[in-house]
Amino acid sequence: MKLTAAEFRNWPQKSITLLGMSGVGKTRLSSVLAKDDWFHYSGDYRIGSHYLNEHILDNIKRQMMDIPFLMRLLRGNALKVQSNVTIDNLAPVSSFLGKLGDPEKGGLPLKEFKRRQKLHLDAEIAAMKDVPHFIARARDMYGFRNFINDAGGSLCELDNDDVLQTLAENTVILYIKATEDDEKELIARAVSHPKPLFYREAFLDEHLARYMKEKNLEYAALIDPDDFTRWVFPHLFRSRLPRYQAIADTYGYTVAARDMAAVTNENDFLKLMDKVLATPDRGREAA
Repeated sequence: MKLTAAEFRNWPQKSITLLGMSGVGKTRLSSVLAKDDWFHYSGDYRIGSHYLNEHILDNIKRQMMDIPFLMRLLRGNALKVQSNVTIDNLAPVSSFLGKLGDPEKGGLPLKEFKRRQKLHLDAEIAAMKDVPHFIARARDMYGFRNFINDAGGSLCELDNDDVLQTLAENTVILYIKATEDDEKELIARAVSHPKPLFYREAFLDEHLARYMKEKNLEYAALIDPDDFTRWVFPHLFRSRLPRYQAIADTYGYTVAARDMAAVTNENDFLKLMDKVLATPDRGREAA
C-alpha cells in the first residue's frame, strides 16, 4: 500500500508489515507498539502455533520414543505433550526445522531436511495470507486500533506474488534495512550461535554443492550441521538484501535500522513514518 505522509497520518486503523532480516528490530518495534494499542501479529508464532504445530509435536514425540520409559508412557497415553511456542520463544519451530548434516551430530538427512523446508514454506505462505483475517479480527474482536505484522526474515524467499499482493493491499510494507555495522553484527552473531534457517531450494542446492566441493565431502550425511550453517549464513544474508529491496521498491518503503532503533513509543514511530513517507528514498540513502 502506497500512501502519502498525510494519508498515513489520517488513516484511522493503520496496518504495517515489517520486512527484514531477523535481528534488525522487527519484534522489538512490534513489542513497543503493542503497548500503544497495536495488535502484534507474529508470522513465526502463527507458523509454530498453528500450521506446524502437529509436525512439531510429532518430532518431539519421535525423540521421546527413543527413551524406553517415555515410550511406554506415550504408548499408554499417559502423557500429554504440547509445544510452548510464544512470540518470544520460537525454539520449537527452530528445533523442527533443524540443520542439515550428520545425524550423529544432530543433523537431518537431505531428503528429510528438504521435506521440513517445504512444510515451513507452505506454512509461511499461509500465515501471511492470514493477515487480512487477523487485521479484521484484531479490530472487531479485540478492539485494537492498529495492526503490525512482524513477518519472518524469510518472507523475501517465498517467491509468491499472491502473498506480496495480499500484504500490499492490506498493509504498508516497511523494510528495515541493516547498516554495514548491523550486517557485521548479524553475521558475527549467526557464526557464533548458528541456528536453523529457511532456504529457497535453488539457493540450498547451489550452496550445498559449493560447500561439499570446498570441503571435499561426498555425501550430505558427512556435513557438520553447525559448520554448514555458519558457512552458508553470510551467503544467505547477502542474497536476501536485494530481494528485500526489490519488495520495498515495488510495494512499500525503506527505513534504516538505526532510525528504527531510536523509536521508543508510538509517537516516535509516527514521526519516523512521516519522514519516510514524505521522502520515500530516505531510508535507502541513509542505510
